[in-house]
Amino acid sequence: MTVGENLLADGVCMPGTELTVPTEDLGPLAAKVKVLGDPTRMRIVQILAANGSVCACDLEGPLGLSQPTVSHHLRQLTDAGLTVRDKRGTWAFFRLADAEVAGLAAAIGGLAARP
Repeated sequence: MTVGENLLADGVCMPGTELTVPTEDLGPLAAKVKVLGDPTRMRIVQILAANGSVCACDLEGPLGLSQPTVSHHLRQLTDAGLTVRDKRGTWAFFRLADAEVAGLAAAIGGLAARP
């Protein structure tokens, strides 16, 4: 049902109530989208998608940022469940959490889906 089909007798439009994403899923979805709302974090996602597992130290140059700033952004992505951190000796490697990223993409697509 579309909004246009929900006209009341007085011509006022009443939005439909059929939701493609359950209301209880919108909070966590919005939190993940907010994390991706930062251009630096989007760039990190692009780098990880293109290269697989990447050492945090190898992100400083491409991003043009200091180690503490890169670490901050990686932490945000990891806390949101979008990246996975693997410790190898003293080095931290990051990769995308493929299932989580795919689920996020599907959920965002679901917002625009018409029942």
